[in-house]
Amino acid sequence: MHISQKMTRTVLHLTLAGTLALPMAAGAASTSADLDAKYEKLQQEMKDLKNQMQELKGTTEEKLTAVDEKAEKWDLASRFELSGDFRSRLDYVSADTPEFYTANDIGNGVAGFYAFDFADPVVQGNLGALFGSVGITPTPEMFGQMMSLQAGGMTTVPDFVSFMQQFTPAQRVGIFQGMGLGTAPESRYGNDSLWTNRFRLNIRAKAMENVEFKGRLAMYKAWGMQNNPVDYTLAGGPFMLNSLSMDGNVSRIPTDSGLYVDRAFVNWNNVGGAPVWFSIGRRPTTDGPPTQFKQGRDERMATPVAYMDYAFDGISLGYAYQNLGGLPEAPGRVRICYGRGFESGPEVSSKGLKDTDFLGLSWDVYSKGSRFLNIQSFAAFDMFNVPDDVTFPNPLEQAFASGNGTLDRTNLGNIYHTSAVYTDKVDGLNYFAAAGWSRTAPNGQDEVGNGLLTSWWDKDYQAAKDGYSAYAGVRYDLADLGLKLGLEYNYGSKNWIAFTPGNDDLYASKLAVRGHVGEAYMIWSIPGGEKISKFADAFIRLGYQHYLYNYTGSGFWLGEPQDIDDLKTDPLTAQFYTPVDSMDQVYLTFEATF
Repeated sequence: MHISQKMTRTVLHLTLAGTLALPMAAGAASTSADLDAKYEKLQQEMKDLKNQMQELKGTTEEKLTAVDEKAEKWDLASRFELSGDFRSRLDYVSADTPEFYTANDIGNGVAGFYAFDFADPVVQGNLGALFGSVGITPTPEMFGQMMSLQAGGMTTVPDFVSFMQQFTPAQRVGIFQGMGLGTAPESRYGNDSLWTNRFRLNIRAKAMENVEFKGRLAMYKAWGMQNNPVDYTLAGGPFMLNSLSMDGNVSRIPTDSGLYVDRAFVNWNNVGGAPVWFSIGRRPTTDGPPTQFKQGRDERMATPVAYMDYAFDGISLGYAYQNLGGLPEAPGRVRICYGRGFESGPEVSSKGLKDTDFLGLSWDVYSKGSRFLNIQSFAAFDMFNVPDDVTFPNPLEQAFASGNGTLDRTNLGNIYHTSAVYTDKVDGLNYFAAAGWSRTAPNGQDEVGNGLLTSWWDKDYQAAKDGYSAYAGVRYDLADLGLKLGLEYNYGSKNWIAFTPGNDDLYASKLAVRGHVGEAYMIWSIPGGEKISKFADAFIRLGYQHYLYNYTGSGFWLGEPQDIDDLKTDPLTAQFYTPVDSMDQVYLTFEATF
């Protein structure tokens, strides 16, 4: 506030005039010195008042500036939406493995066979006796074949397999037993307590009105260790093909206590003012429908049907509609998706390893309320035989002491996949049904003769093979008791392929099984008081799974699936890793979302 000099003088004059006008009877008249003193005092008081008002103005402006700055910071902070979940889980597992021939033993047997001097009459006599004991009459032509194979060394292994195929499985068993090679015995693997902790932090923020970021960081580890407790790659134990550590399941299997990027992508919505969106980044492609039911959720948690449970980086372009085929109130969405499943790095043009890419369509045919129907179809081009960060041993190179002893990475062909899921709810009963179809288009083999669902004994390794799966389940919600009770069943055929390395079944993906899986579970909502936010929930989940495998190789696409019951009857069904016949798993979780 500003008080002019003129105004100050006026106030002083008026004050003096009033003083002079006092009745004479009040006292003696003021002297000139008294008037000057009073004038100086009043002038100082006005000066002090002016200074106080200036100070008050400065303080007010500082406070207003501080409030504005805080408001701006609050506005910036409000752009971020944070939520998360924590789960502690206890698992018990018991798995029975069948009697089977190991690839290492057969590789050693082949190398030992090639080491014979077939021109030596003594060797010919011993082999003649061995062959005769299993009902085979050796001929000079047969010994000539053996010597020709021997001259070619390891490069003629496919020819050796063709040579052995002229005999019956029982005769092959007798020949290998005569060479001192038998089967691995039936075994039982178990873990009476595996504890894991999982923490996930969700982040959502808008960069612009129609541009937003979504991400999720995750920590998932076993109690008492800092690596994958269910990856038996080095030990050659069971579950290995279901639990390999690879890009498709980073943050999806127990590893260490580090936070990893599970999802991170940007959406550009309302492109051109239309119901169209563009999205790029690490995709939300794990825990898709109908996984939400057994995980205690009521809403869909990811885009693709659960048969595609594979974390990958990619792009999608989507369109939303409100009416389907003229039907009122029939909303849905359709998306075209592209992704990279494996990056090969720099290679010799047209000669080296190719990238593995995904291209597909995900169509929410109908999505309203509890009713949901989705159809998805995709192709995986130039599939690899060995995933990233994984090493498979080459039993033949190890037996012949040649090469690098490991299976070199190569492309095997394409895989095509189509699936659908329907979910709905009637009162407290949630139910779903899903089905899947897979088809291979092989065009190559690796250095030991394995291809897409083909192996070295296949005469036509380029034959396409079809696989099928069926999946159904129910969950009944008892809201008054805070209970949810569920049952699920799924079946996979001999040549079924599921893309589920990111599964949440810990030891083995049930949707990848070539056989049968039954599951029962119970979810109890913890009475923890009033929910603090819209994300808040807490519950305990108890479940039981029974796996019954019909064929080998569940969860992977390399090699021809073999009947579990036939593994001990033919050396040519040798397995790289221990197959599982049946498995029982019990899990107990304590979970909270916030």
